[in-house]
Amino acid sequence: MAEIIKKNENTWMIVDGGVYFFVLEGENKAAVIDTGMTIPNAKELAESVTSKPLILLNTHCDRDHIAGNDAFPEVWMHASELAYYCQKDHGAQVMHALFEGDEIDLGGRVLRVVALPGHTAGSACYLDVNSRVLISGDSIQRGGRIFLFGAQRNMPAYVAGLKRLKTLSLPFDEIWPSHAETPLPPDILDAVIEDGEAALRGELPFEITEVHGNKVKAVQGKTNVLLMNE
Repeated sequence: MAEIIKKNENTWMIVDGGVYFFVLEGENKAAVIDTGMTIPNAKELAESVTSKPLILLNTHCDRDHIAGNDAFPEVWMHASELAYYCQKDHGAQVMHALFEGDEIDLGGRVLRVVALPGHTAGSACYLDVNSRVLISGDSIQRGGRIFLFGAQRNMPAYVAGLKRLKTLSLPFDEIWPSHAETPLPPDILDAVIEDGEAALRGELPFEITEVHGNKVKAVQGKTNVLLMNE
């Protein structure tokens, strides 16, 4: 059963097992960011905390982030994620493309799209400009496992995206990931970059393991386990 945690007067985190998703309310509408792993009623849960019209945004389209998507008639995600999403069956749902720097105005509360490819081709973060929070999806974590193996993922692009994010110097005081420890301080980004670069250089300890039927290299960093192509 999902747990609803009220972060502040107009923000909620919904815990679905090991996955978090969010409801952010503005004056005119509310954004639902992802819909969890096991619960098809994410829309009903969002409607239980806000009466504002809902807009669904996805950080990316791995199955543990879209379980409740089909209850929404429309969905917004980064343009580079649409092909991945279309591999799954979502009926007549209307899909909308977002791009780097796009802003979603909820009414007195603005969300800015920040592309961070690598975990998937169209992974994106959402900067809650007014609250100074970066909602990072799976791309920035501490104490988790980041999937970076298989056809949808690109380890070098992931590290490059993290480094680009660092150069943007975006105004946030906290990072809210979709898994593991939360919230995170902004300087976790430096440690995640360091792990990624060390993993690419082959400097971190690893073991070969099986994940969802795939043999992968589980690389142990200081922040996370990076699951990479063998």
